[in-house]
Amino acid sequence: MGFPKSFYRWRPHPWHGLEVGEDQPRIVNAYIEMTPFDAVKYEVDKTTGYLRVDRPQLTSSMTPTLYGFIPQTYCAERVNALSPKSKQGDGDPVDICVITERPINRGEVILKARVIGGIQMIDNGEADDKIIAILDNDQFWKTANDIDDIPPALLERLRHYFETYKLILGQPSDVTIEKIYGREEAYAVIKASMEDYTEEYG
Repeated sequence: MGFPKSFYRWRPHPWHGLEVGEDQPRIVNAYIEMTPFDAVKYEVDKTTGYLRVDRPQLTSSMTPTLYGFIPQTYCAERVNALSPKSKQGDGDPVDICVITERPINRGEVILKARVIGGIQMIDNGEADDKIIAILDNDQFWKTANDIDDIPPALLERLRHYFETYKLILGQPSDVTIEKIYGREEAYAVIKASMEDYTEEYG
């Protein structure tokens, strides 16, 4: 008896083995690496696909939302072209921040996220956009469809977190936030990252 088609005999790599999503770029799959409860920066190991400890958070600031990436995306030339002040893409999957009303206190989960905007961030000269999305079946946020539907205070928390999460005392920051953008621009970034992924990995 063979395995059913929906069954993975081995664990798929969360970057390469999961799908972007059937209704992308409007709704995408997100693999969550970190939660607002984490004082340690976790990151998927690119070789094994398992979650590894990157570093303790350098400041008292903690991510205001769920934080992870969109599978089968890649920040390279096309994503870089949408970020005028960056020199190149960062060579990683596109990061995503997922807003939800009910707390989710564990990482390594997969969820469906409704894209509403993004943050154009440059880290050490590299394009490092952060897509902003809503947990798709969260009824509390069901009317949020674009970036203007999000309270400014929450957007400011996201901005502050990414401006400071790599900050080392006494050293200048290599991170700049160029702008916070809306849904249509976020769609363009996701599409560009999917094309970059196809070119890089086939």
